Amino acid sequence: MSQSLTKLYVHLVFSTKGRTDTIPKLHLKDVHAYVAEIFNQHNSPAICVGGTANHIHILFALNKNISLSEIIRIVKSSSTKYINKNNGIFNPFCWQNGYGAFSISQSHVNDVKHYIETQDEHHTRVNYQDEFRRLCSLYGVEIDERYVWD
Repeated sequence: MSQSLTKLYVHLVFSTKGRTDTIPKLHLKDVHAYVAEIFNQHNSPAICVGGTANHIHILFALNKNISLSEIIRIVKSSSTKYINKNNGIFNPFCWQNGYGAFSISQSHVNDVKHYIETQDEHHTRVNYQDEFRRLCSLYGVEIDERYVWD
């Protein structure tokens, strides 16, 4: 085959440093829009971005010309600078070091999108740590509790 074709959907999740509630609800949409734009600028279209004051979920299609770790590094770095520059009340804002990234099949894109869009409702019942544990279990990812919460 003379051309390379991909369609790789990723559900990305990471929290604020220490899972602190440092993104006020008033600013969530702006932060999510900014994050989506970073993905779009790197030809890894954001399908849905959502979350709460202490974490973010991103569903996107990973571009074949950039690694997962590189796009995450760019997004975390750029969004941290954006938040600290434009929303002084967050200062100093920081994301956690790690992340969870899970592959999604085309048939599950709408379900994951709905899940991300309903984070406010979901988190009236479940905290971030329990949610992350459940996602890791669902995708067969083992976590070491000593290192996953920074």
